Amino acid sequence: MSSSRSGRGCSRLPARCTAARNLGAARRRGGRSMASNEDARAAREAKLDELHEKLTGAVESLVSGDDWRQALAFAARFRSRSFNNTMLIWVQHEAAFEAGRVPERFPTLVAGYRQWQGLGRQVMKGQPGYMIFAPVTGRFASSNPADPNSWRRLGPREKHKVNEVVRSRMVGARPAYVWDASQTDGKALPMPPAPTLLEGEAPSGLWDGLAGQIYGAGFEVLRVPHEGMISGANGMTDYEARTVAVRENMDPAAQVKTLAHELAHVVMHDPDDEEARQHRSIREVEAESVALMIGAAHGMDTAGYTIPYVSTWAARVDGQEPVQVVQATGERVRKTALAILDQLDTLQVGDGTPPGLERDTPSPRTSRTPEAEADRPRSAPVPTLAGRGL
Repeated sequence: MSSSRSGRGCSRLPARCTAARNLGAARRRGGRSMASNEDARAAREAKLDELHEKLTGAVESLVSGDDWRQALAFAARFRSRSFNNTMLIWVQHEAAFEAGRVPERFPTLVAGYRQWQGLGRQVMKGQPGYMIFAPVTGRFASSNPADPNSWRRLGPREKHKVNEVVRSRMVGARPAYVWDASQTDGKALPMPPAPTLLEGEAPSGLWDGLAGQIYGAGFEVLRVPHEGMISGANGMTDYEARTVAVRENMDPAAQVKTLAHELAHVVMHDPDDEEARQHRSIREVEAESVALMIGAAHGMDTAGYTIPYVSTWAARVDGQEPVQVVQATGERVRKTALAILDQLDTLQVGDGTPPGLERDTPSPRTSRTPEAEADRPRSAPVPTLAGRGL
């Protein structure tokens, strides 16, 4: 009976009944969509947890000073990526090599799926990507940018007010995938020239480039005849006198390595800087690590760089676990070395980005399986919201 009344009602008011049916269908679709979104979110969180486990394992494996030296020499060749992502690429490529999926123990050039396609190459069938962290960004608006509390996050299609400034900031992280060149085939890649050095030789122009940055920071560079003039050290930075001294009775490679070490002190360890004081216990590790990355980026032999056991310095920061200290130190070192390298007009090894690829150019967003998902950062860093693992 009720069914019959419903039929008569629909015959009289077909538009109303059609609307009701559409509304019901929309609600059912909405329910499925919400469930689908929840499943996607749970899958993403599971992948991020997996990434953190991989990263922690990689960092915990850095035990000796030689382990740290090798990690930084590797990071120097992929310096355009974060220290955490470098470690993730390292351990996953190592696993791929051990499994026989790639021919070489160390990767050469890495990029996302569609980025490789843009260079005329294709990821080979059956080659899984290396999972890394990619930033997720949001748009923020403020009518008073100097006030950190004035920023508000805009909705996906929300427009800012006429008097507001808009900036994109990182608000989190998502899993993304990259592949090494050896996992792809296709168009040949142009290989840029790489520096070659004789034993004890300094890279051309490196001393002058480093010295120029020291002068630019307001310090004078001095060459002294022997270590007796600087308390037995290879080099010394005097913050009060605003001088950097390097002893001359070493081969040119050792001199330029020492100058890079002292430049790292100048850039990172101003005694009036609060953050520098907080890192006092690991300042020498940071300076030597920056020098190592600069040397590695110029093809220099890094075997002579002396860094103590990781456990002797990573456990000295109050309130932080050694793994956190290693990650934070690695990223501080990478950023400092990258800033110095970017100002040098010298021949350097590549940074892991395939020639012809601009990593800052976003790729179209597509949905892919783990074996075929591109690394597509969606922009850059917000009122100090940090992404997981980046």
